[in-house]
Parts: sequence; C-alpha cells; structure tokens
Amino acid sequence: MSKTSNVAVVGAGLVGSLLSIYLKKRGYQVTVFERRPDMRRKGYEGGRSINLALSNRGIRALEEIGLAEPLKQVAIPMHGRVMHDRKGNLTFQPYGKEGQFINSVSRSGLNIVLMDEAEKLGVKFLFEQRVEKIDVENTAIIFPTEKKQFDLIIGADGAFSAVRGSLQITDRFDYSQDYIDHGYKELSIPAGAGARLPAGQAGFQIEKNALHIWPRESFMLIALPNPDGSFTCTLFFPFEGKTSFEKLKTDADVKQFFQETFPDALRLMPDLLEDYNSNPTSSLVTVTCYPWVRNNTLLIGDAAHAIVPFFGQGMNAGFEDCRILHELLDKHQDDWSIALSEFQEQRKPDADAIAQLALDNFIEMRDLVADAEFLLRKKIEAKLHELFPDKWIPLYSMVTFHDSMRYSEAYQIGKRQRKIMDEAMKTPGIETNWGSLDFEEIVSRLK
Repeated sequence: MSKTSNVAVVGAGLVGSLLSIYLKKRGYQVTVFERRPDMRRKGYEGGRSINLALSNRGIRALEEIGLAEPLKQVAIPMHGRVMHDRKGNLTFQPYGKEGQFINSVSRSGLNIVLMDEAEKLGVKFLFEQRVEKIDVENTAIIFPTEKKQFDLIIGADGAFSAVRGSLQITDRFDYSQDYIDHGYKELSIPAGAGARLPAGQAGFQIEKNALHIWPRESFMLIALPNPDGSFTCTLFFPFEGKTSFEKLKTDADVKQFFQETFPDALRLMPDLLEDYNSNPTSSLVTVTCYPWVRNNTLLIGDAAHAIVPFFGQGMNAGFEDCRILHELLDKHQDDWSIALSEFQEQRKPDADAIAQLALDNFIEMRDLVADAEFLLRKKIEAKLHELFPDKWIPLYSMVTFHDSMRYSEAYQIGKRQRKIMDEAMKTPGIETNWGSLDFEEIVSRLK
C-alpha cells in the first residue's frame, strides 16, 4: 500500500475515530463510515455507559496524537474506590501510590473531540451508512444501495461488528461470545447546590475524586463523577433469579429494593424511577475471535475483543491497539502485510488476558471489596509494594498504571502473586501479626 492508499474505517466510535487520526497523520486517505447519525448534531444516545475510566494506556495513545492535555482538563481524577455499606458507612481504597489515579471522562465528549480533530486533519466521515457485508476477497464494502472498493478495510464497529460478521463466514475463523448473567441499567445522582462538601467539591453530593461502589455480593451499584457535579450510576444486576431485574416489576418494587439495599444512594436519586423506567437494561458480553486479519480487512478494538467493563480497560485496550498498530507500521515502514500479521499475533494474547482480568475483577468489585480478608490482603500487598516497588506491583497497578507492561505479562505475574499471597494468608494469627511477616522472603518467591 502506498501513502495515497484509500482506507475505510467502519465505526466512528472512540477507537475508529482515534485510528483515523493516526492513519491520516501517516498520510493515508481515510473515510469513516458510521451506522448512527452524527452525535454532534443529533445528540448522544443516553442510558448506555456515558462515563468511561481513562487510564495510562489510553492517555499514552492520546499523547501521541496531541490530545491528552486538553482532554485531561475536562476529566475528573479518581484516586480510589469509596465503598458504601448498607448502613451508609464509607471505606476508601486507593488505586495506587500517592499521585496515581484514573480519570472519569464523558464518552460522547471524548468521541466528539476525536471526530473534530480527525475532520480537521482531512478525514471524511459519512454517517447513517449501514454496512450490509464485506466482500473480503475484493476488499469492498457492500451498502444497501452501492458497493465501494478500498485498499484496506478496518472494522472498528464494536462488539456486534458487521465487519466481523462477514469474516465469521470465511474458512477457519474462530469466534465465541459469552454473556454474563448480569445486565446493567444506567441511573444518576444529580448535582446538589446545597451539598456540604469541602472547597472544590461544590455541587458534588458525594466525594468527587473517587469511583463509588455499593458492593452487595451478587450485584453492585457504581457511580462516576461528571464535571457538572452529577454522577453517572450503573446498576449491575442479574437478569433473572430471586433478586434480579425480572423481580422488580413495579415502581414500588424498585423503590423498596433501593431503600433496603442502597439507602444512602436512594436519598441522592430523586429521578430514580424515571431513570429506571426510561433507560434500557443492557447485556454484557465477552467476544473473542481469530484471526483478526483476512486479506486486507482488519478487526480492531471491541470488534476483535469486546470485554466486560469491570477493569475499566475496554476503551484503553482499544486505544492501545491503535498505538501498537502505529508502532508496527513505523517498525515495518508501512508494510501492511507484515505489520498486520505481527499486530494480531502480539495483541491476541493481551486481549485474552484483559478479557479474563475484567471478568475476575467483577467478582472482586461486587463480592470482595468489603471482605475483611480481602482488605487485609490489599494491606499486605501495599506494604510489599512500598518495600519492594520494583519487585512486587499489585495487579491493578500493573494493568492500570504500567502502560509499558503487556496485559498478558501482568496476568501471569498476577497469578504468581496470588498463589504466594494465598500461602501467606495461611500464617497463624495473620489478622493481628501481619506487620511482622518476612516480606523479603515473600518477594523472593516470585523468582
């Protein structure tokens, strides 16, 4: 492919828009096709995860295209988790060391910034363009009324990718999708002008610089802050069963459930019933497939590896895809055949690793964050990291703050550390004597 090559990106979401900027900066002609209307004119579809956690991997990609600083200005740092028990008691768990944090960002706000920047560079966006299928052999997109040929087609069209749908019917294409038993519904806590919080927290009814979690063993409620003082809340809840979406049939059911289960949150949610009834109940799916490349058609982001949101890495992993592809094109001087082959071989193990980590973290968030033994483990791990910062790094920190470490590497190290901690936790009287553990001996077992 020459620098005048014509590249089609299917999907104008976060990953597709970011990738179009990378490609345009490399000198390619780029056209982005999007099934939905232009959100800048029609508005963003509410009720579907409008907040995202932007962390180091995503920021690193944004830095490369020059957009990290302006986006940081409208992001809200979250330094840790605030746990809410049934009585309204709060417990704070920092995400990492002093100065380490993740960022609450608006999905639509970030998407608009990326689209505007791409258009400024000369990327062409075409909206309300429904892809019927891909002619993989001829690198062409078939729309309802026409067929367009390109030199390269990149499917960045999400978990239910139309591009991937065409690859699935090609020979020896592996694909699976796994839904968890839980769905999610978006709710909200509005800003409160009279809220009594410290300076800089005005309008925020609960702590501004934290991700709030109401863990309830088999389900949970979370809340992320918005710049206007509101919080976007998400209820992760089973679809069926004794305590589930199917059991909350009336407004009275919903109100009683929240009163019994999230009483301190309910007091801050005057629009609960309106939000609950108007916002959809959505499913959560993990998608795996391989290969990601067929001829001159590539899958990237959620189209290749959709994951559940419980590690806050879906967008960050997609942005990292774009950065890695860009690095490989540099390495191979824009020889796409070599770069694409290396890209899928390198990223597939990392995609599988973060998919598993996201599922594991759901159990941690809903079941363990309020568990005494789990909290003790976290204390011990924090002490190990303090004493041996280069040898023992907590799994969350490896994934979230160490963007030069591959997901697959973090996953393997995390498994070894968990086995070592399992043994350490068997120490008699550890609840009161954990400070006298032989921390150096514990770290030595990592070798």
